[in-house]
Amino acid sequence: MKIRKGDEVVVIAGKDKGATGKVLRVLPREDRVVVEGVNLITKNIKADQQRAGRESGRVTVEAPLHVSNVALAEDGKPVRVGYRINEDGTKVRISRRSGKEI
Repeated sequence: MKIRKGDEVVVIAGKDKGATGKVLRVLPREDRVVVEGVNLITKNIKADQQRAGRESGRVTVEAPLHVSNVALAEDGKPVRVGYRINEDGTKVRISRRSGKEI
């Protein structure tokens, strides 16, 4: 996957199109990412019987997005990601828009 945890991404499709946020989790087996503050859903949770501190109620959490619906953000604009092999043999991600390392 070209998107990693901690990357700043912009949503390019779906109900949250245009929103930006930081990637919190990457789920490579499902080709999905969880983005901070994007694709919010409300979950009803039960009270935890083992731990008396947890109450029941409604919680708003981020749901995973398909990786094709997000793009890496550079200066707030979506960019495509490429790879380059440096002279020392390390593989780095580059921005296709500017050619800079990410």
